[in-house]
Amino acid sequence: MKRLLIPLILVISFSISVSAETYIINGRATYADNSQVVLQDISIDCEPSENSCRQFQGTATQTDRYGNFTLVFSVNEEDDGTQILLSLRGEQFPHSINLELLQASGGSITQNIKLSQDSTPMGAGFSSACCLLLFVIMGIYVLGKSARMLSTPAGRMEFRGYKPERYVQCPVCNIPVAHHQLTKHLIVDHDIEMFEAGQMAGKVLRGTWSSEEE
Repeated sequence: MKRLLIPLILVISFSISVSAETYIINGRATYADNSQVVLQDISIDCEPSENSCRQFQGTATQTDRYGNFTLVFSVNEEDDGTQILLSLRGEQFPHSINLELLQASGGSITQNIKLSQDSTPMGAGFSSACCLLLFVIMGIYVLGKSARMLSTPAGRMEFRGYKPERYVQCPVCNIPVAHHQLTKHLIVDHDIEMFEAGQMAGKVLRGTWSSEEE
């Protein structure tokens, strides 16, 4: 009995392997603007009523940098005529398994995919245009400000890193004094003690800061 069982199992296994066939779908995926769909997943999905399709569901591949793809899976004779859906970027494209066409085509079937969507969403393009416009406006503003600065001798000196000396009025003699020399002027020229001179200079300088902020 065992001698008969082993050959029977081998015959059944061999017949199953012979009936199974490799099904290959080649194609090219493009957007509505005819640009290639680059490095995107293509998977098999099924209609709710297509039970014979369930065994292929989830089989996937990826497009290359030119939009080309190859989807490979195994089929049997009873799978002939089964309808599957090729899913790409939320869109689905029907394909009916055709073993006769597969053999006539030399072992592979060609089905190209053309999406209804464009390669660049409108929102992304609008955002890019807004950013570009903002950079252009900022560039024009900077160039205009630099041009105004360079149009005067003082502006050209400031552009080179030289800033004009700021003068303040001495609270004692009312003569203009460089702001960083005011404390020294009060101590040396007016014999005011260091602490009091510092307070007087600070009061004068705070007044200039307030006027600059206004």
